[in-house]
Amino acid sequence: MGDRGCQRLRRLSSRRNVALAAFLLALLAYGSFGPQPDWALLTPEGLARNVRNLGPLGPLLYIGVLVLSVIVSPIPGAPLAVAAGAIWGPFLAGSYTVAGGFAGSLVAYSIGLTLGRGAVRALVGKTIYFTTQRGQCYVGWLIFVTRLLPALSFDLVSYAAGISGVAWPIYAIATLLGMMPSTFLLTYAGATVKLGHFSGLLLSAGLLGLMLGLPWGIRRYNWLGLRDAIRLA
Repeated sequence: MGDRGCQRLRRLSSRRNVALAAFLLALLAYGSFGPQPDWALLTPEGLARNVRNLGPLGPLLYIGVLVLSVIVSPIPGAPLAVAAGAIWGPFLAGSYTVAGGFAGSLVAYSIGLTLGRGAVRALVGKTIYFTTQRGQCYVGWLIFVTRLLPALSFDLVSYAAGISGVAWPIYAIATLLGMMPSTFLLTYAGATVKLGHFSGLLLSAGLLGLMLGLPWGIRRYNWLGLRDAIRLA
């Protein structure tokens, strides 16, 4: 690589470092001087209470919480989707959940793509990325499968896709199509549990078993070949 190429890389690296520093300083300033959040809002009970109080604005609050749940790893999204199903029913809750989860995944993807591993590690405490040796379409298939079957953390997959430079159309299509079935299953489970249907209890138990069993199977038996395509940094 010539001197001109090296200078270009240094400029890009410098810009990325400046952007990362500005991003982290903004988060620190907001946490120090901004309004203190109501953390109960991030629980199913707190969410239900707040969205009912807001009336027509409740869905917007819920979508915003879901966006935050994707960006910030410790916030669980699945229990919120179940709670939404009990509040709005399976179809409306599923639509709101897809909108919030998809928007949050695009934000996380953009953070991974533009700010890189340092920003992701600051947000979630660790970094994963996809190896692209088998091509972008193969990675897109893996993203679709991990959305369809909740085998990996939703936010980590989003960050990994951005860090790995997965093409935006491939990532967006795989994410949207993959997340819809499991999302509507979660909201349906919430709606049926509220009504006391035994089928809802069985569905909830099955989804819980799937969420716990798939990561274990991937670690132990390398199901879907994910262990070969994902790296932890």
